[in-house]
Amino acid sequence: MASSEPIVGPDDFPSEGRLLGLDFGTRRIGVAISTPEQTIASALITIHRSTREADSEKLQKVVQEYRIAGLIVGLPILLSDQEGESARHAREFGAWAAEATGLPMRFWDERFSSSYADDVIREAGMNKKRAKERRDMLAAQSFLQSYLDSRRVPAIDSADTDSLDSAT
Repeated sequence: MASSEPIVGPDDFPSEGRLLGLDFGTRRIGVAISTPEQTIASALITIHRSTREADSEKLQKVVQEYRIAGLIVGLPILLSDQEGESARHAREFGAWAAEATGLPMRFWDERFSSSYADDVIREAGMNKKRAKERRDMLAAQSFLQSYLDSRRVPAIDSADTDSLDSAT
């Protein structure tokens, strides 16, 4: 998945420390968290939306409790690679979340993240109530993991290096 215009420059985004993945919705915000090494994403919580002030307090509490270094906000890009109304709302939310937390933020293509979440829910055999509660945080986990995977540099072991040396 391709990234979308970051709020910060490529060198300004933290390469260490926990990141939060935020799946924006008008009723709920799915939240996922990375390991401090930024290698693995895990579903964390679902924030039930109320007022901007209450949402800000809830988000700030998570940021402080887990010592978050940056935010990844899901951007719902259409299959045509265009941005629709939902993407506009996600961009507004992302700017708000960055301002509310004082953290650097990037957008990330969240296409198919809800489908992934639905597959996990179906395979786990969750009831409707539990599925509704977990869907958004699982979607956030999906695109946060995609973002983390995109930043990894493939490791080259010594056997690969030896074969490269002998080819020259």
